[in-house]
Amino acid sequence: MDEQQKNPGRAPGHYEQSVERDLGRIRRKLAEMSALAQRALKDCIKALMENNRQLAYGVILRDQFIDELEKEIDRLALEFLVRQQPVAGLLRFAYATIKVNLELERVGDYAESMARQTLKLGSQKVTYPKERFVEMAYTVIPMVEDAVQAFIEQNAELARKVIEREDAVDLLKRQLNQELVQQFRAGQLTFEALNPLMMIARRLERVSDQARNISMEVLYLCTGEYAKHPGAEAIRVLFVDEHNACRSLMAEAIASRMNLPRFIFASAGLDPLPVSQDTLNFLKEKGMDVSGHSPKALNQVPNLDHYHVIVALSPEVRRAFPQKPRKVVFLDWTVPDPSVVEGGEAEKRAAYEQVYNYISEHLKDLVAAIIGQEDQNKQ
Repeated sequence: MDEQQKNPGRAPGHYEQSVERDLGRIRRKLAEMSALAQRALKDCIKALMENNRQLAYGVILRDQFIDELEKEIDRLALEFLVRQQPVAGLLRFAYATIKVNLELERVGDYAESMARQTLKLGSQKVTYPKERFVEMAYTVIPMVEDAVQAFIEQNAELARKVIEREDAVDLLKRQLNQELVQQFRAGQLTFEALNPLMMIARRLERVSDQARNISMEVLYLCTGEYAKHPGAEAIRVLFVDEHNACRSLMAEAIASRMNLPRFIFASAGLDPLPVSQDTLNFLKEKGMDVSGHSPKALNQVPNLDHYHVIVALSPEVRRAFPQKPRKVVFLDWTVPDPSVVEGGEAEKRAAYEQVYNYISEHLKDLVAAIIGQEDQNKQ
């Protein structure tokens, strides 16, 4: 609460007027950026529904305006910090503004990504549950609008309502993905169409995450305390190889057997294939029954964007991630695929043992390092 709010009967001085002028400018720019992001999302869905390439290209081209606004708001927030030297509530507002600004910029990035996925569908005549996409989009877009409004008005109650809506979006995404996979398995949808459609659904779900993050900043702004993000206590590690049929599966099985409650381990492949019998037999001998494992692609990993560590076990993964992902530790544990080794049983067994030992040793050291770093951060 600023000085004018504490003493409403006193005429505002030069400092209060200057502060209000700066705050008003920041709020207006945030509202403008929110409106641009919402327009981009609406145009993405319309382009998808109508197969409108021109509209999709428009979203991609206009993303630069959101990027420019992000830079301008960052500058305004930093100037506010330097010029006004705020404390308490005003300092929290400036700090939270920088974070909200980044969240909105990411919403713009997700809209651009969705537009590019729409273009990938091209002229394919595909049948998919359009009403599900519309329902999901028009659950997500108001979340962004309300989250930014809650921030501008410092409305904690509205922010809590936005956070409560996230579960509904997660449910819609699961239902949508199930329908898409069912159509794919029934031969009603090609893989070339399935992948972009599932990516669009995942991007919409990530937009809801950004709205939630903004709402959490509102709670911080209003109370001075951070709300915990769901799953923040767990460290998520993802193992990726080419087919999710041997190396990445082996890594997940070894990691899961370590029984570490603070960790969530998963695996995926760039091009999933059935698990070989040799791999099933080897892991069973090691006390790990993975016969029920269903190989999955990256876009089938729940909450993929929440993973902290991605471990590449084949060179193809490095090419799939040409740049280091933001806020993710990317590790290269490239090893030969023992399931394709030719020769007798002894040669095959030796290949499996070599990979098993390599993964086990590196995994042990990685977990120890993460736990050590976590404990050090708490001190």
